[in-house]
Amino acid sequence: MKKETTKKKNPVKTVRAVTNMKPSVKSTSSDSLKVTSYDSAGKSAGDINLSEIVFGQNWNADLVHQVVTSMMTDARKPYAHTKTRGEVRGGGKKPWQQKGTGRARHGSSRSPIWVGGGVSGGPRNDKNFDRKVNKKMKAKALYVILSKKFRDGEILFVNNLEVNEPKTAAAVKVATNLSKVSGFERLLTKNANSALIAIPKISVNVMRSFKNFSNMEVSETRNINPVSLLKYKYLVLSNPTESVEMLEAKMK
Repeated sequence: MKKETTKKKNPVKTVRAVTNMKPSVKSTSSDSLKVTSYDSAGKSAGDINLSEIVFGQNWNADLVHQVVTSMMTDARKPYAHTKTRGEVRGGGKKPWQQKGTGRARHGSSRSPIWVGGGVSGGPRNDKNFDRKVNKKMKAKALYVILSKKFRDGEILFVNNLEVNEPKTAAAVKVATNLSKVSGFERLLTKNANSALIAIPKISVNVMRSFKNFSNMEVSETRNINPVSLLKYKYLVLSNPTESVEMLEAKMK
C-alpha cells in the first residue's frame, strides 16, 4: 500500500502595508496664508495674512451639497394649497340610500372621486420642509466654499471699501477700479451674479450706491452663507482682518 504523504503547508504570513502617509494636522489660528490686498482705486496695498482655518480647507462636495440643499429647503415657502374632503363645503347629506337604487354606494358628495369634492394627497401650504443643519456643519461648509474660491482666485480683498456719497456713479467708479485687478476683469461687465460685496459693518452709502447694480449684492460679513457664496462668481471682502475674525467666530 502506498503511504499517503501529507505536505505541510507553510503558515501564511500577514504583511502589513507600510505607507508614508502623514497624520492629519489640525490648523491653528497661527497658521496663515499670505495674499495681496487692494484699495478702492484698484492698487496694491500690501500683503495680509489670512487664517488657514477659513481659507485652507479641502473641497468637500458632500458636505456642501447637504448644507446648501437643506438651507434652500428651509427657505421654501409653499403657496399651493388644496382642501381635503373635510374642508370642502357641503356634502353632509348622503346622496342616496345605501341599497335599492342600483347605483354605487356613496356617503358624501365631497368624496375625492366626486366633481367638486376634496383633493386626496394634494399640495398643502402647511407642509413643513425644514431640515436641521448643525451650526458647525454650516460653518465648515462656508469655510470649504471660501477655500475653493480662494484657490480659484475669485476673492478680492479690499482694505477699505468706502463711498463718500450714496450715488451709483461713485459705485461704478469703484467697480471699474477693482476690475483692473488681474483676474477680476469681468467684475463690472458680467451680466448676472457677478459679485457679493461683504462689508464688516453697515454702510448706508455703500449699500445705496450699489443698490442699482442688478449683478451685485452688498451684505454684512456676518450674514454671508454657503448659498449666497455659490450664487455669485466673485467675493469682494472689505476690511479683511476684521472680516476674517467674524468668519472665524462662526465656528466657536
